Amino acid sequence: MTKKIEEQVEQTDVVANEIVQAENKEATAPVNDDEDALSDDEVVEEVVAKPKKQLKKKSEDPKAEADEDFDWDNFASEKGVSSKKREELEALYDVTLSTIQEKECVDGIVISMNKREVVVNIGYKSDAIVSMNEFRYNPELKIGDTVEVYVESLEDKKGQLTLSHKKARSLRSWDRVNEALEKDEVIKGFIKCRTKGGMIVDVFGIEAFLPGSQIDVKPIRDYDIYVGKYMEFKVVKINHEFRNVVVSHKALIEAELEQQKKEIISKLEKGQVLEGTVKNITSYGVFIDLGGVDGLIHITDLSWGRVTHPNEIVELDQKINVVILDFDDEKKRIALGLKQLTPHPWDNLSAELKVGDSVKGKVVVLADYGAFVEIAPGVEGLIHVSEMSWSQHLRSAQDFLAVGDEVEAQILTLDREERKMSLGIKQLHQDPWDKIEDIYALGSKHTAKVRNFTNFGVFVEIAEGVDGLIHISDLSWTKKVKHPSEFTAIGSEIEVVVLDIDKENRRLSLGHKQLEENPWDVFETIFVLDSVHEGTIIELFDKGAVVALPYGVEGFATPRHLTKEDGSSVKVEDKLPFKVIEFSKSAKRIILSHSRVWEDVKRADEKDTKKSQAQQTAKAMKNVSDNIEVTTLGDISELAALKSQMEKEEKAKK
Repeated sequence: MTKKIEEQVEQTDVVANEIVQAENKEATAPVNDDEDALSDDEVVEEVVAKPKKQLKKKSEDPKAEADEDFDWDNFASEKGVSSKKREELEALYDVTLSTIQEKECVDGIVISMNKREVVVNIGYKSDAIVSMNEFRYNPELKIGDTVEVYVESLEDKKGQLTLSHKKARSLRSWDRVNEALEKDEVIKGFIKCRTKGGMIVDVFGIEAFLPGSQIDVKPIRDYDIYVGKYMEFKVVKINHEFRNVVVSHKALIEAELEQQKKEIISKLEKGQVLEGTVKNITSYGVFIDLGGVDGLIHITDLSWGRVTHPNEIVELDQKINVVILDFDDEKKRIALGLKQLTPHPWDNLSAELKVGDSVKGKVVVLADYGAFVEIAPGVEGLIHVSEMSWSQHLRSAQDFLAVGDEVEAQILTLDREERKMSLGIKQLHQDPWDKIEDIYALGSKHTAKVRNFTNFGVFVEIAEGVDGLIHISDLSWTKKVKHPSEFTAIGSEIEVVVLDIDKENRRLSLGHKQLEENPWDVFETIFVLDSVHEGTIIELFDKGAVVALPYGVEGFATPRHLTKEDGSSVKVEDKLPFKVIEFSKSAKRIILSHSRVWEDVKRADEKDTKKSQAQQTAKAMKNVSDNIEVTTLGDISELAALKSQMEKEEKAKK
């Protein structure tokens, strides 16, 4: 546009010079009647000069001007002007005409400026003055720059051309932004301020959003350093509904970086050592900038030893040497290593170290099945949970050790080729089962700790590595224990007696009731057969009832032995007399009956009644026999009838 304006100015000056030369020539040249002999150049001069004379005559005589119109076409043909020359003349004339109109945007050239004003030339007959405030966004403005302006008025009240740069930017900005997106153009913008998630950028007078992730290819830790700076951007997204614009500076350098990546990756080789800069640190590894392409050092490749977090080894922006482990041409992934630059610690392990030696180390990892102990940087051994204690209880490693504990252990296995080592702690202490008969002899009494329950007994621990079982039948002499939880609780202490030792299987048979004398020896003399004792029903079920007897012993009564004399049923907590109908010392069993108590009493009463009646009958018979002195036939009949009646009455009673 600038070049076009300059060409217009030059052409205007040429035409003006030709007009002046033509007038001078007409005034000094001799008269020549032979007009047909004129050359093309002379005709051109005459074409330009003659209208001047005509204009002067017309200006002197207005009437003649109204009556006569000059015919340029006839004049040119009469003078012999060629069509080519005519087109050149018309072109020179056309460019002198101004095409600038009001209310439109045009380009202008800065021809002068100071602190308050900027003078702009748009190729019009006069220049315009624009306030410097409209160029505040562009502090780099200088003379000769092309700027866009809006023609507010060709002539104001003072006859001056009025232009506005601010309005021109406002009108053209949205079109320019859309055009920049369509053509993928690089535009320049001014970063105004920070905002949530990024920056606000002035682009063509529009506030665009620059996301933080689009500022650079590497993470930005300080956004404020970009405020107040000019940067180049690409428009990446436009929301026409809300008129939002998103720009990116990262997009400009990604293409260049992509080419650099291809070049760098094409030169990579496995095992190659490169220098890089720590770009980012995550929980799983470290990203390294290799000069245009990124690589990842996985946390397991940072050190031969255990690493909790990568920041224990490296820092941001730190320059380190790394070795290329692997790379993918298609996905542009590069796997790097740091520990591979140093010898493996197993290679430096002392050759004198052997199985059976004691070593010291620190617990670095705990699992349910064991603990990993680091005896040297990068050299670890596993202590299985079964090698932590002589105890055979199923326990986890957390019950014995914690991360960071310093421990001493014995080497159980050592494989230098596979780089594996197993350790043990319990081997440093004597196995208590080696002298179990001396320490825990038969019949000896000890205090144990309840570890676990089963339906058939209680597992207890007398000492570390020495466990035993108390069978449910050995818990109490008198109480019927259905489950060990009724008698004791896990974690409680209980007194025991050693009943049996199985050294081969590492088992002890223990008893608790054996701490006291067997009360059944005494019960045998108290609860004899047919003896009656008061008992309390403590439990009822289909097969009978459990009855609490004196001295803390319990008996059992079947349903048919629980019938009351009045025919009603017994209830829990009823106190009734019970007769012992069975006693077994070996089985520790007492069988009782309540119905036998009242049945035996009733049977005894009936027996006494019968005996009394028989005695009375015999006495009566004797009296009758003594009183008869003379017997007749009639008397004998009466006696026979009396005897028969007495027998019937006796039978009826029975």
